[in-house]
Amino acid sequence: MKQLFRKRAKYLVVVIVMVLLSISCDKEDEGIIPNVLVPFAINLNIYNDLTVPGNSVFFANAGFGGVIVYCELPGTYYAFDATCSYEVSSTCRLRNEGVLGTCECCGSQFILIGGGYPSDGPASRPLRSYHVSFLDNSTLRVY
Repeated sequence: MKQLFRKRAKYLVVVIVMVLLSISCDKEDEGIIPNVLVPFAINLNIYNDLTVPGNSVFFANAGFGGVIVYCELPGTYYAFDATCSYEVSSTCRLRNEGVLGTCECCGSQFILIGGGYPSDGPASRPLRSYHVSFLDNSTLRVY
């Protein structure tokens, strides 16, 4: 009798864990910005605002909702999709103002230094980030 009870208890625990995992997985997928190819190059002689620390530039024809490239220090750059991680839509874009990005739809603010984490508003996830490297002394590659 005890063995039957233990088997049923183990079965019940397994079922509960699977249900909880399936519910949490559904919520995990909400708010995820779709994967898109973003390879493009930036000539810093043309976009010389990006050579000044604290400046950011928006590039409309890249990423899911555009890409914001931010210069933290000379030679240190970050690139983020301009789509809000709360209002995931290619039309809900961030307005970049130096170190901050603000969603035009929900008002969430993101700090562009070190990961694009939200600082205000309903967003709780960071922005989708992209890799940045130098092709030569005056050309950045975002991918």
